[in-house]
Amino acid sequence: MLNIGIVGATGYTGVVLMSLLLTHPDAKIKLITSNTYRGRKISDIFPLFRGRLEDVLQPTDEDHRGSCDVYFLCLPHGTAMDKAQELFDGKALIVDLSADFRFEDLAIYEGAYVPHTAKELAAQAVFGLPELYREMIKGAKLIGNPGCYPTSAILPLYPLVKHGMLEGDIFIDSKSGVSGAGREGKVGSLFCEVSEGFRAYNVGVHRHEPEIQKEVNKYSPQRISFVPHLVPMSRGILTTVYGRLAKAANTAEVLDVFRETFKGEPFVRIMDENVYPDTRFVRFSNYCDIGLKVLDDGRIIVISTIDNLVKGASGQALQNMNVALGLPETAGLSGVPQYP
Repeated sequence: MLNIGIVGATGYTGVVLMSLLLTHPDAKIKLITSNTYRGRKISDIFPLFRGRLEDVLQPTDEDHRGSCDVYFLCLPHGTAMDKAQELFDGKALIVDLSADFRFEDLAIYEGAYVPHTAKELAAQAVFGLPELYREMIKGAKLIGNPGCYPTSAILPLYPLVKHGMLEGDIFIDSKSGVSGAGREGKVGSLFCEVSEGFRAYNVGVHRHEPEIQKEVNKYSPQRISFVPHLVPMSRGILTTVYGRLAKAANTAEVLDVFRETFKGEPFVRIMDENVYPDTRFVRFSNYCDIGLKVLDDGRIIVISTIDNLVKGASGQALQNMNVALGLPETAGLSGVPQYP
């Protein structure tokens, strides 16, 4: 049985991760931390855990080295790297849900975030998108869990850029539920600021654009334009990718490429022709649904949906743990989406 530590357990990603781990046959939650709620029972803060998880939250800023086999860091960027340096011993697995270990080129990270203080450790990190980097994740001791928007964009782009199927610029339009902004109180996340509204934000400057761009550039020099939007729902992301095919193909042919590329992937579902994803049908699950259409003039539109808190964060983190440690990849993640 693996002893699991969740550092920063009271944000949305920590809560979802605890819920998933409670269904994992090989995992036991041993450590949960929070500076804000230190000394309090997790079930007193989140009554959903009553009778299932009654542990007391320990201070995040204490030294917890050597107490767990796996640590999930659910901390803000800039903070996670320091905690990772404290915990890293080459034995325990660390899965970081912040942006601190997602970038191979730290100059790109520093351009979008903050100065990096763990550069030597970052050189050992693996970008944790299992559908692309499963072999690298196996046996890794430090995994940088991808962002929610990047997951929703990279997966539908991957077959196209891998096979050189696109020419010209790529445009990515993403729409996310409010939980993507985190649990911390912010004016822009208040009910009256979000309800009955629909808006773009961080246009041209969102920190997730470089994360998507770096993955595209591994196969192609094409530039992306990424625009995120906030929609008045609690969870879910729908991403639409617009591009132009380099060679003539129809929808059925491109769908075949996607099916072959993701053959055997437990959490990627390719829609049939003229069927398109809906966020309602991935909620509370680790699935990414993908549908597409090729227009007569060679333009292509690819649509994906994920739950931003599961496949976009905590579920993917658990998937990475399973892959890294040689466990069944679907362990703790086999639940079907919840509807309605």
